[in-house]
Amino acid sequence: MRIAARLVFLIVILLIGASLFGDRIRETLAAIYGFLRAPFFTSGSTNISVITLLMLIPIFYAATWAGNSSRRLVEQRIIARLNIDAARRFSIVSLVRYAVMTIVVIIGLSVIGVNLSSLTVLFGVLGLGIGFGLQGAVANLFAGLMIIVARPIKEGDRVHIGGLEGDVEQIKILYSVVNTITNETLIVPNRQIVENTVHNQSYGDPSIVLMTDVQVAYRTDLDRVREVLMLVGERVTFRTPSREPRVLFRSFDDSGITVTLAIAIANSVQRHLARSEIIVEIWRAFRDNGIEIPFPQRDLYVKSFPVVGPPTAGQPPADARSSTV
Repeated sequence: MRIAARLVFLIVILLIGASLFGDRIRETLAAIYGFLRAPFFTSGSTNISVITLLMLIPIFYAATWAGNSSRRLVEQRIIARLNIDAARRFSIVSLVRYAVMTIVVIIGLSVIGVNLSSLTVLFGVLGLGIGFGLQGAVANLFAGLMIIVARPIKEGDRVHIGGLEGDVEQIKILYSVVNTITNETLIVPNRQIVENTVHNQSYGDPSIVLMTDVQVAYRTDLDRVREVLMLVGERVTFRTPSREPRVLFRSFDDSGITVTLAIAIANSVQRHLARSEIIVEIWRAFRDNGIEIPFPQRDLYVKSFPVVGPPTAGQPPADARSSTV
């Protein structure tokens, strides 16, 4: 009832205004319409006006909606029935999306009266500006196409970029969105991904091997250390059951012998949780079995040195005296 009352009130106000200022309103609207229809660029049969530019907004909106709808349709109705991996699935649906968007834009431009062949003159004029001012955008555009086709990364991968670790949330045509493990959002230009080394923990196989180092004292029974660490590796909940843990004795160091426990986990995303559990289990197992984790230690030898200065009464010469610290 409130909406209906407001609509009636608005209609009454418009009718009163039209009756009082009808001629002026028509003249004003005609002037505005003439200004909007006045072409500021003409090429052949194509006239570019303000109305033409305004009509581009619904065209690009419709292209975006059609692209997203076609992507969901292909992914749910076609790709889901095919036995293909996630990387190929991402490439196919992305190419379908951008192809549909391009077709809708071309059809929309034709509907509003834009002759695409006549735009070559405009593109030629803008070519110099694009070459100098939009080099980065063009490079990111082609880099995005390379990512879609070559698939070095895909949505959902765990990657290291710029010293930060995160999951790839979206891959756009110009940039990619990475959400870090600290819930920060990185907007990464696609050119940076193509030109630089990207550590992709999920490429091909998401499983990884965690190498956890620990030191034991030199007097420790290494055979007992091996048995205890093997039991620790078998108890880790994140371990891949089909792959046995391994114990490696790495080096003789200043404070003790360095031992490495290698455990395969199924998903690299769980790496930090798995490493935390491994460290806690190693500490508990060493405590229960009396295995010592040595503190950093140094052996310091201080030699005697001659005392510099003139001898006093009752003391031997300086070269015959020494002091020890």
